[in-house]
Amino acid sequence: MSELTTVARPYAKAAFDFAVEKNAVAKWQEMLTFAGAVADNEEMHELLTGAVAADTLSDIFVNVCGEQLDEHGQNLVKVLAENKRLAALPEISTLFDAFKADYDKEIEVDVTSASALTDAQQSDLIASLEKRLARKVKLNCNVDPALIAGMVINAGDTVIDGSVKSKLNRLADALQA
Repeated sequence: MSELTTVARPYAKAAFDFAVEKNAVAKWQEMLTFAGAVADNEEMHELLTGAVAADTLSDIFVNVCGEQLDEHGQNLVKVLAENKRLAALPEISTLFDAFKADYDKEIEVDVTSASALTDAQQSDLIASLEKRLARKVKLNCNVDPALIAGMVINAGDTVIDGSVKSKLNRLADALQA
């Protein structure tokens, strides 16, 4: 998976920079999401990994995508086909989304709590996280009763663990040492 990310990153970055330059980030995001879904299709994936000529493969892919791809999107597909990288389109789409979120100063935060959070608690948490992270926050809430109480917050590389389970584990480790 990391190899695919390494392959996809320069294409995603180039597409994102081009989209910003042309003020068409939303359009490119739609095109890449659609193209990524097409490339992720089981039958199409077999074709992409087979021994088909690059120009034939790009023509087939562009025809399948139809009007979902504009001229620049079609050019990207042709370049990817020539370099045998069409199978990386789903990852390119994912990385493009990440570049857009970073550009828009947005972050998805996963929150796991011992019990369901109320709307008021979610609003307070969003306000606190937006202040701390200096980004617009989108919460993904999950419930895990094994935490006993409290919550675990994952925001990118940042993890805030305020669960009772974690505190009890640290106390047990300290007592055993």
